[in-house]
Amino acid sequence: MTYILYGLCIVLTLVSFLKDKEKTKKAVINGVKSFEKIMPQFLSIVIVIAITLTILKPETISKLIGKDSGILGVLLSSIVGSIAMMPTFVAFSTGNTLLQNGAGYAQVSALITTLTMVGMLTFPLEAEYIGKKSAFYRNFFAFLFSFIVAIFMGGVLK
Repeated sequence: MTYILYGLCIVLTLVSFLKDKEKTKKAVINGVKSFEKIMPQFLSIVIVIAITLTILKPETISKLIGKDSGILGVLLSSIVGSIAMMPTFVAFSTGNTLLQNGAGYAQVSALITTLTMVGMLTFPLEAEYIGKKSAFYRNFFAFLFSFIVAIFMGGVLK
């Protein structure tokens, strides 16, 4: 599947280049610039995850957020996800790594949901634009939604 997607990207880029060389060049340059901006964040998160996984044994991960950790593991995952900040694509790869190291589906679902939907660190900025009350309710309901997702995913993917 990966080869198909890369091949499709190459073919479509070539078609775009043949259609409008200047727009394609600008798009590629913008893509490279975006990649350069994302890379430091991505690398720092990968390093933190690598260090964490080196320190924590799979048994510890299973104990903290494994499928047998139950609602406490979901709550822990939701709290960590609400506080941490990372791009969505990193959140999914982090979830996969945690699953491979003994985490439960419900717990990882809660983590990814809160990572992508709840923003304690960005709350002041959000409150500035939509108001404190709206920002609070949006984050609060997103936090509660993470439990619904965890229950659903934990039940479906057992």
